[in-house]
Amino acid sequence: MVYFIGAGPGDPDLITVKGKKIVEEADVIIYAGSLVNKEIIGCRKEEAAVYNSASMTLEEVIEVMEKAVKENKLVARVHTGDPSIYGAIREQIDILEEKGIDYKVIPGVSSFVGAAAAINKEFTLPGVTQTVILTRMEGRTPVPEKESLEKLASHQASMCIFLSVHMIEDVAKRLSSHYPLKTPIAVIQKATWEDQKVVIGTLENIAQKVKESGINKTAQILVGDFLGNEYEYSKLYDKTFSHEFRTAK
Repeated sequence: MVYFIGAGPGDPDLITVKGKKIVEEADVIIYAGSLVNKEIIGCRKEEAAVYNSASMTLEEVIEVMEKAVKENKLVARVHTGDPSIYGAIREQIDILEEKGIDYKVIPGVSSFVGAAAAINKEFTLPGVTQTVILTRMEGRTPVPEKESLEKLASHQASMCIFLSVHMIEDVAKRLSSHYPLKTPIAVIQKATWEDQKVVIGTLENIAQKVKESGINKTAQILVGDFLGNEYEYSKLYDKTFSHEFRTAK
């Protein structure tokens, strides 16, 4: 069996209980070493074989999985954050299915929620926005034209931008096509890690602040009025609001 495991954003305690159990039991561990905190696989068996996929091709990863499964070994494929978001697991899963190899996916805590926790913010504030957009800037990997940053910015929703901090000047410029220049924006590098770094500003000044901080990779960009202080109280705990579990007073 192959398990695709979301290791969380970085803090070793943020891998799920289920994910940690698989890592502890695994005979073979393939982990994304360029992003996953190595402490997360520190609980492995002493005899477990460990592969860093940062230097491997897709074919090499599959070869290791296939060989291990044929030897009746348990494989832990450890991805950063949650594997369903920029995890490149679909291409691995499709090949495993073709080969008749069983697999399961164990979700994890994504870096975008780790970043929100790092600055104590809530993406879906009543009266502000009820929508969260997860996206990235185009780079070596293209983005569909219909999902351009400008088009997504037109919604003025809470936005989380992955894999783009090295282009922060362009990000801020393109976001400002719809978000006001005073819109708050936060950049969180290595959210939940011990060396986490946070920079907060507005679309007007964030590029300069990020440049001064030295952040150029492994960071989340969060933008939107959810970072501000104006919002409405939720109806969930409003004493004048009735619902299935409570009668209005």
